Amino acid sequence: MKRFGIFAVIIVLISGFLGLGIKSLNQASGQGNADKTLTIFNWGDYIDPQLITKFEHETGYQVKYETFDSNEAMFTKIQQGGTAYDIAVPSDYMIEKMRKAHLLVPLSKQKIVGLSNIEPEFLDQSFDQHNQYSVPYFWGTLGIIYNDRYVKASEMQHWRDLWQPKWRNSIMLVDSARDIMGLALVKDGASMNSTNQVQLQKAATDLDQLAPNVKAVVADEIKMYMSDNEAPLAVTWSGEAAEMLANNSHLHYVVPSEGSNLWFDNIVIPRTVKHKKAAYAFINFMLQPKNAAQNAEYIGYATPNRLAKRLLPKAIREDKQFYPDQQTVRNLQVYQDLGPTWVQRYNDLFLEFKMHK
Repeated sequence: MKRFGIFAVIIVLISGFLGLGIKSLNQASGQGNADKTLTIFNWGDYIDPQLITKFEHETGYQVKYETFDSNEAMFTKIQQGGTAYDIAVPSDYMIEKMRKAHLLVPLSKQKIVGLSNIEPEFLDQSFDQHNQYSVPYFWGTLGIIYNDRYVKASEMQHWRDLWQPKWRNSIMLVDSARDIMGLALVKDGASMNSTNQVQLQKAATDLDQLAPNVKAVVADEIKMYMSDNEAPLAVTWSGEAAEMLANNSHLHYVVPSEGSNLWFDNIVIPRTVKHKKAAYAFINFMLQPKNAAQNAEYIGYATPNRLAKRLLPKAIREDKQFYPDQQTVRNLQVYQDLGPTWVQRYNDLFLEFKMHK
């Protein structure tokens, strides 16, 4: 009995150790699989799917890709913390807001390869000085699209041209308070980030005077209207414009030289990150000139990667509509996070304009 008991104990102990070993191996295997995952939170259709496949093949990471349709929706979901996003792609002013809300992880520059590929003029912006939290992904502008069937190039070069009486019921405006209030501000020489009540009221009054010329204030519908020659003019973003111009050779895009918005979408690492190594691998992958060029050609937005730009077809990289000259770029303004009070003021004035319309 005693020998049997000892033998039994030995068997139990051996089984236990084996069981622990197997369990440990399983845990390691499971953890290994988990560690080979990268969860990306991005705008819809904002990366060439072939690049996702290429990244997975080259690195062994499996990408989980989720999308959002506004910076505010992205902010709320990351703030709630329900999903462990490793990478997100917010716009400029939202980075400042996320930083203030402690939703971003500072970047370890020593882990990033290729940041020097970015044009210096697109680094060290006011919303993220020294790029402590973000890496530029795409950039673009706010501008005017015109149809040469109805509008001559000489007739539409400045924001003030939109106010001409001849364009009555002709203009499509993107449904964006900061952008439409912004163009009215910059038309009069004011900052697109103005918190001057007199300037804001003047911009609102100017928009009321523009109202008879406005056909509609819409979002994605602008693409259909302009592509189908159903409106002579529109105000929208350069990336949207690129898609429209590709569908209709009569369309042209102009950035008024007196100033407009310079926007950036940027790669960041949210505080929800679970796989930092994968996040840095993705950042480095997207900084590679060949990958950045492929992405820019697929999406149609301007790349901030100077080496990638050289790889683009000449017709794209020399297109002043989407890669404006330095003089125009110098007059562009980046939106700042104005805080809830002033953001609400912009929204209220814009809503009054839409109701007046």
